[in-house]
Amino acid sequence: MKRMRIALVAAAAAATLALAGCTGGDAPVESAEPAPTFEAGTTMARLQEAGKVTIGTKFDQPLFGLVGPSGDPEGFDVEIAKIIADELGIPEDGITWTETVSANREPFIESGQVDFVVATYTINDKRKEVISFAGPYYLAGQSILVLADNDDIKSEDDLVGEKVCSVTGSTPAANLAELGAVPVLTDTYTNCLEPLRAGEVVAVSTDNVILAGLAAQNEGEFKVVGEPFTEEPYGIGLKLDDTDFRMFINDVLEKAYEDGRYEEAWNKTAGTVLPFVDPPAVDRY
Repeated sequence: MKRMRIALVAAAAAATLALAGCTGGDAPVESAEPAPTFEAGTTMARLQEAGKVTIGTKFDQPLFGLVGPSGDPEGFDVEIAKIIADELGIPEDGITWTETVSANREPFIESGQVDFVVATYTINDKRKEVISFAGPYYLAGQSILVLADNDDIKSEDDLVGEKVCSVTGSTPAANLAELGAVPVLTDTYTNCLEPLRAGEVVAVSTDNVILAGLAAQNEGEFKVVGEPFTEEPYGIGLKLDDTDFRMFINDVLEKAYEDGRYEEAWNKTAGTVLPFVDPPAVDRY
């Protein structure tokens, strides 16, 4: 009986091999993961059917969203966006990356120029009047970047009455004005570095993770000083009242927290400079 069972197994294996041979070496291999299915009429179903998605992110933010040698952005925000696209059944070559600076994120979402935005995007009530947020997926805090030899600026209190560079339309710029600093505004944080080098401003101020990336990219020139003096919860921006899509993205984030993809994304990007911290709980408002 044992010999007969072995013979049957061998015959079945041979039949399988023969069938595989008939299909040819170039036959597609079925994915172990079934394609996701979504309710008709939802943003998820539309994007899945199109097989492509347009995502807004920063192009000048080391560690989070910086255009690399490939011509595509790289960083933690980019990896989070790829995870969302993958859960829609869209491969990386189905993603179109659109640069979104701080001032154009809401207009790009409202106009449909992008499907969603992952771009060091602080969730706040004012923005939630015109767009929706999934997340948060990271909790940053505003801090200060100065020249490496500057020992005069130690905290936000030292910025009062001083010229400090930040970005138009950003939460940090509003915080500086409220603090009593003199904001000098530009469109991207990298454009703050030359005024800092030239002494036209005493500091650059934005989220600590952004400043850490700028300091790492320009080793020996700058340093981050003081403790973060705000909390900046980063969220994923999408069209106002698209509740189904917001809940889907929240589901994706929580899944990525649990299965290790979130930590893997961090470790190969921002984690090369900054320690890993557990992600915040998503807000299903």
